[in-house]
Amino acid sequence: MTNRTVLVLLDPAGEVRPSVLELLTIGRTLGRVEAVTLEAPSVEALAQLGAYGVETVHQAELPADLRGDARHLSAVVAAVLTAAVRLTDADVVLAPSTFGAKEAVALAGHALDAGVIIDAAGVAEDDAGHVVGTKRVFAGSWDTVSRVTTDVAALTVRANAVVPQPAEAAVATEVEGFAVAVDAVLPAVTARTEKVRDSDRPTLEEAAVVVAGGRGTEGDFGPVEAFADAVGGAVGATRDAVFEGWFDRYIGQTGVTIAPRLYVGAGVSGAPHHRGGMQASQVIVAVNNDPEAPIFEICDFAVVGDLSDVLGQAAEVIRAHKQQA
Repeated sequence: MTNRTVLVLLDPAGEVRPSVLELLTIGRTLGRVEAVTLEAPSVEALAQLGAYGVETVHQAELPADLRGDARHLSAVVAAVLTAAVRLTDADVVLAPSTFGAKEAVALAGHALDAGVIIDAAGVAEDDAGHVVGTKRVFAGSWDTVSRVTTDVAALTVRANAVVPQPAEAAVATEVEGFAVAVDAVLPAVTARTEKVRDSDRPTLEEAAVVVAGGRGTEGDFGPVEAFADAVGGAVGATRDAVFEGWFDRYIGQTGVTIAPRLYVGAGVSGAPHHRGGMQASQVIVAVNNDPEAPIFEICDFAVVGDLSDVLGQAAEVIRAHKQQA
């Protein structure tokens, strides 16, 4: 490991989500890890950061006329990242692979003349000391390796790239402010609709376990949701199921792209559109009453049967096992 400085972007609200803990774990393999944030982190967040080896959090001091949603526009986040890299002389920037972060990292990468890798599935160092990022492309059917040869490497990393691991010893974390000038012409936020997140389930993009329902549910997502709750997973759907009005978010090439450690498809046929959004999953389990379903061609475990019976019995066994543990 070289003596790099690695900057990790925290969530817009200064939270430390599982995806950020993964980035901190990756960052420690590359060098000394510091964090950058747009908002003041909570006491709990600072304790988590300290447990993962972060001694310094750089908190942006934005112009006073930037208020509310305007503070988190991609151009503003990009300006913060650019200023933070120049302040700390950082060699690597790591950010979660959200839509906003990807745009911000691309803009910051342009300003810094950095090598940019979006949606990396893994980050490491090669024998020559360069930062390399692996990516899964062509609907998860190919793995590519990209080497960054510029002075600064900027990457967004997909969730579930690694298992978060705290540092060997916790450290005291200090917050240092730094001024950020935002020169970009910013769009005006004219309307904002807030969607209340189901706090009992992980987000679909970051979940380590995803249970998806397709046309085979015939509109009854009860068994899918019950099984997801039993395993502590997120719930998703195919595009057809969403278009039928059975669920609200779909996994696919034009929907949410996921890479969980475990994907369970219930009544999912395995159409190319859906496969393009989930084929990068580490373990794929398919439940379908059609033994010729295309999803069986890519799954690790196939169960031919009625999804209500299969998921119901599996959920019951899992809940019983948890009660005994």
